[in-house]
Amino acid sequence: MTPASTIGNLGLVGVENNDWRHAAASALDWWVAAGVDVLVEDAPRDWLAPVARPVREPSPIVPTPSGEMPDSWEAFAAWRAGPEAPDAGWRGAAIQASGPAQADVMVLADCPDREDEPAGALLSGAAGRLFDRMLAAVGLRRAEIHLAAVCARRPVAGRMPPELEERLHDCARHHVALVAPKRLLLIGNAASRAILAADVPRARGLLHGFNHKGVTVGAVATFHPRLLLEQPAHKAGAWRDLQLLVKGLER
Repeated sequence: MTPASTIGNLGLVGVENNDWRHAAASALDWWVAAGVDVLVEDAPRDWLAPVARPVREPSPIVPTPSGEMPDSWEAFAAWRAGPEAPDAGWRGAAIQASGPAQADVMVLADCPDREDEPAGALLSGAAGRLFDRMLAAVGLRRAEIHLAAVCARRPVAGRMPPELEERLHDCARHHVALVAPKRLLLIGNAASRAILAADVPRARGLLHGFNHKGVTVGAVATFHPRLLLEQPAHKAGAWRDLQLLVKGLER
């Protein structure tokens, strides 16, 4: 192709006082800017051959855990944070339960909050400070309770995937049976559903008898501290739930 035809293709023929050398250089600069850096490739190319689609590697499949969970607290704690736990494939580190393994009072939450992973502990932020005040109001301290969550890792958007609910509920019930507390406080709907199969509004106000693997526990459901921060009007109800939790409990 001659410079004149190239210029013609660019619509520059007929322009008065046109310098074809300047126009050709400008056209070449345009092709370079568009990514054309060679006139002829070293290897021939069949332009009519179908373009091969890239082969995508299959996404890794996380096996669904099956079988019995460990029957000792130490083995279960290691298993719960290991690769066979239901939430092992989620992002972030697993937040371990805290407190004595055989505490009189166990508290079960739904999942870690966003600030819990950097702190390495459940209920470490503003909700946790309110939680500590709630415990102190009924004569309890965090150091003497067993604190755990249904999900050891935080799910996406803080919502438990429906396909894992049953397995995570099994883990929570097994966890409670291993600790065998005298009283169990369920904070939030996810924890209440895992143990009592009911949301907090339906379950609260009663001391439920929870039986699992020969272990009987008195369970009370109440609002999560993070909800109390958003809706302080529920604090009066939460106070009554806490009183129900410790009623008749020797301290």
